[in-house]
Amino acid sequence: MNSLRTKPEIRNELKFQLGNIFVKEFPNGLKILYLQKDKLPLVRLNFFIESGSKFDSLSFPGLARLTAAMIDEGAGGLTSLELSDGFDLLGTDFKISTDNDFIVFSLQSLAENIERSLELLSLVILKPDFPSAEFEREKKKLLVNILQLKDDPERIADQIFDKIIYQNHYYSLPVSGYSDSVEKITLQDIKNFYTNSFKADRSFLAAAGNITPEEFYQLIEKYFQNFVPSASKVILPDKLNPSDKKVFVYNKPESVQTEIRAGYVSGKRNMKDFFAKHLLNTIFGGQFNSRLNSNLRERNGYTYGVSSQFAYLKDSGYFLISTSVNTENTFPAIKEILNELYKLNDGVTSDELSFAKTSLTRKFPLNFETYRQLTSNLSALAIQNLPVDYFNSYLKNLNAVSIDEVNSEAEKLSQADIKIILVGNKDLFADEFLKNGYELVEVDEKGNLKS
Repeated sequence: MNSLRTKPEIRNELKFQLGNIFVKEFPNGLKILYLQKDKLPLVRLNFFIESGSKFDSLSFPGLARLTAAMIDEGAGGLTSLELSDGFDLLGTDFKISTDNDFIVFSLQSLAENIERSLELLSLVILKPDFPSAEFEREKKKLLVNILQLKDDPERIADQIFDKIIYQNHYYSLPVSGYSDSVEKITLQDIKNFYTNSFKADRSFLAAAGNITPEEFYQLIEKYFQNFVPSASKVILPDKLNPSDKKVFVYNKPESVQTEIRAGYVSGKRNMKDFFAKHLLNTIFGGQFNSRLNSNLRERNGYTYGVSSQFAYLKDSGYFLISTSVNTENTFPAIKEILNELYKLNDGVTSDELSFAKTSLTRKFPLNFETYRQLTSNLSALAIQNLPVDYFNSYLKNLNAVSIDEVNSEAEKLSQADIKIILVGNKDLFADEFLKNGYELVEVDEKGNLKS
């Protein structure tokens, strides 16, 4: 029985080698990261265009998202149905997504069909028709999606969190936009956004597949040689105006649970403190047996689960604690979260650090098993401006982190200006916060202060 509780002994150092990542940049500025994989007769790629919601401006939240929704509604003279049928007949999986930084075109094809798949992709990216007949339909779909937000406490909490920590920074805006901003968007706005932001030098491909790099380069050059670069560089204002208040509440009277978000703006992914932060977060809230989960779930039963993470966008990063609790446990849960943050002043133990390193090391190769994982990790190299050999030296850098480095980050986290967001029935938990000296600031679903 005791042997089941014994920590497994690590008898040899884990070796990991991803293989050669081929990098190429075309004269128009389009960049490629490619990894040849012969295991399956497939090619998968992510085509990133830096035209995400951060380019919407404060006037038009939702513009990038609506542009992405419209871009495959007809291209190169083919209707949306013809494009969809074209991909389906090839057995090609094709999707478009939008985030704060990018519009992303994801494609997975049989290697024998990759040329035709790339030809169709080039029509969507280079020759969209933006048919007026489809515009109102896509606009209504987006508005319905935004309307559904009002019934989703998790999405409300996430949206308010972004607004509170980023304020009027471009990362404060929701990718989907707001109803009033989307209503104002015209088809001409979408065409202008496309013309101004879809540029070769603001784009890159991350791909893995069962063809040679040379074959892949030739196909990209064949179908994207007319992708033009920018006439001038776009520079976004990057000023942050963090809020002074600490506890923000969106009142949802019918809620029986409270969504909790807590965090602050932190550094970028390519900073030298990344590995120390990653290990610290693993101990604090990044795994099932973390300090946060052991306290709130296992010891107190306040939640089914709580987690924390250092998350990274292209131009910034943030720390986030996320959970939901029954309404009556709102204040006790916040109290325990803040207690765990305060305890970080005392640092972590050598046993905790050893366990975190072992856990992350053993799991690391599992992040590179599928073509989807491979292209996602290649994408991170470009997005976060990381060296090409980053993953081959990852474990060495992770295991070289000292306990002093982790404890230095622990001290910083314990003293960070944490913003707390609560979405729930304010009337049932407000008194407990006020009695304990907290000021509750009410906000609307956009994160704006209510007068």
